[in-house]
Amino acid sequence: MSVISVQNLVKNYKAYKKEPGFFGAVKSLYSRNYELISAVSDVSFEIEEGELVGFIGPNGAGKTTTLKCLSGLLYPSRGKVNVLGFDPWKREDKFLKQISLIMGQKNQLWWDLPPIESFLLNKEIYGIPDKQFKETLLQLSELLDIEDVLNVQVRKLSLGQRMKCELVAAILHNPRVLFLDEPTIGLDVVMQKNLRDFIREFNGKYNSTVILTSHYMEDVKQLCKRVIIIDHGKLLFDGNLSDIIKKYATKKFIKVLFEKDVERKEIEKFGKIHAYKPAESIIAVNREDAPSVAAEMLKQFVIEDINIEEPDIEDVIRDVFTNK
Repeated sequence: MSVISVQNLVKNYKAYKKEPGFFGAVKSLYSRNYELISAVSDVSFEIEEGELVGFIGPNGAGKTTTLKCLSGLLYPSRGKVNVLGFDPWKREDKFLKQISLIMGQKNQLWWDLPPIESFLLNKEIYGIPDKQFKETLLQLSELLDIEDVLNVQVRKLSLGQRMKCELVAAILHNPRVLFLDEPTIGLDVVMQKNLRDFIREFNGKYNSTVILTSHYMEDVKQLCKRVIIIDHGKLLFDGNLSDIIKKYATKKFIKVLFEKDVERKEIEKFGKIHAYKPAESIIAVNREDAPSVAAEMLKQFVIEDINIEEPDIEDVIRDVFTNK
């Protein structure tokens, strides 16, 4: 049985449409026109226990709206959502004690209090036994290296320290389902890697089900085998990350380092030049032609090194959105 089941999810909003100018403002006092905006349109997917799934799409794609429906913060306009056997929108205590939602731009820690005070409050809210609380807090504090900041006011912490503490507050009760909405936003590359390592370890240790949204494709590449792509509220792809490249990337890149300078026109006949220097070039060729083109180049030129490379996943995803 799936831990998360989404069937034909639809979420619509009514948005006020104001007419321009002074007369439009006056008219709105007496009558208002509304338009129906579809944030999520007929989205369906299933997620099994222990999966770590990337949920990606451009701004306004419907990612956060979907997570809010899954966590019970929003009521679906149509369709059916089931998480851990519960209807999320009912917000039952048994359900809420088994999930957690972390939004990178939202804080749950008390700003003027040290993190430990928020942790103790969550302990009482979730009914965590004393022994379990102390053991879990010790493990998480050591793993995230926050022992020295537990008693420092939240407003005095750096962004990275604050995000670590936000994570601890969200998972002290060992949730079975974890929704992560842009958890690494605004962090430097070192802190991003540290949080990715932690998320991976948490998922493996507790077999928790994790849905991750992120604009940083490195987060998705490092953590998720499976990705769900949506745009304008509609499902575009659901499958292994590696399959996206096979399905949408029609080109491979051949990177060649020549022992002697080679003129541009000599390289152009092998494929489209992606980058050119007399002694080093990158050309794009059809995926199926890459081995034969590389072999032919080895015959015609004196080559110091040659590599056949996949396109960057960021470029592939961008093509998915622009060429859908």
